[in-house]
Amino acid sequence: MSAARRPLLTATAAGTLLCALWFVPSANASDAAPGAAAVRSGSTGPATDRLAETGGPDTTAYVLGGTGFLGVGAGFVALAMRRHGRAS
Repeated sequence: MSAARRPLLTATAAGTLLCALWFVPSANASDAAPGAAAVRSGSTGPATDRLAETGGPDTTAYVLGGTGFLGVGAGFVALAMRRHGRAS
C-alpha cells in the first residue's frame, strides 16, 4: 500500500467509527416506566446516597478511566514519534 494512502485510510476508519458511535443509544437508565414519575422510598445503596448528597451520579470511575486511556494514547503517540525519528 502506498504511504500516501495510509493517512487517508486511517481518517476514513476513524470517521466511520465516529459515525457508527453516533447511533449508539444513550444510557439514561431509570427504575420507573417511561413517562412515570420516579418515587424513591429510602436508600438502596451507596450510589443512591452519593446521588442524594451531590445532586449527580458518581463519575470518579469515568474520570479515572478517561485519564488512563488518555495516558496510554499519549504514550503511543510518543512511541510513534520516537520510532519515526529513528527511521529518518
